[in-house]
Order: sequence, then structure tokens, then C-alpha cells
Amino acid sequence: MGEYTLDVTSNSWESDVLQYNGLVLADFWAAWCGPCKIVSPVIDELAKEYKEKLRVVKVNTDENPDLASKYKIMGIPTLMFIKKGTIVDQLVGAVPKGQIKDKIDSLLK
Repeated sequence: MGEYTLDVTSNSWESDVLQYNGLVLADFWAAWCGPCKIVSPVIDELAKEYKEKLRVVKVNTDENPDLASKYKIMGIPTLMFIKKGTIVDQLVGAVPKGQIKDKIDSLLK
């Protein structure tokens, strides 16, 4: 877990993500995933940059397979954007920081 990110499990998903009143960026990842390792520092940077506007959580799909299954995560990393318990968008794969920022900015409007 980074300084500005929160590790979330199946047990804390409801309270940390679904009940959160603002925008949540959930990063579904796994330790063995190469593209996840590329995206991880970018997610940490964005978590710091948007710390007042956005909650960033990380979900290890190997440790929380029920969440990965429930949300039909087919490829990782998957970046899921959730507002008031509803999935509003998602990005799959190692996408550039600019593309993630654009998505965040559009969802914060």
C-alpha cells in the first residue's frame, strides 16, 4: 500500500468503496502481473495528486478472487471508477498516465 492508496479486501470493499460518497479509483492487480507493475507507480502518483478529490484503492485479485469474479475482471490491471457504489467507467491494461488523468478529470466534473 502506498502512502495515498488503500489496500482493500473482500471484507472492507463495502465500507471502503461502495459506501464512499466520492469518486473511487479501484486498481485490480496481481503481484505476478507485468503491466500491473508498470501502472502501479502511476496510480500512486495520481493518488497523491488527487488526494483531496479521489479515493484510490488497490485490490489484489489473487487474494480477493471473489471481487474479481463479481466484477467480471477479465484482464489486469483493471482500473474501475466507482461513484456512490456504482461503476461509472473502467480502463483495462497498462494505459498511459494522461489517459487515466483525462478519465478522472471527466468523472470529477
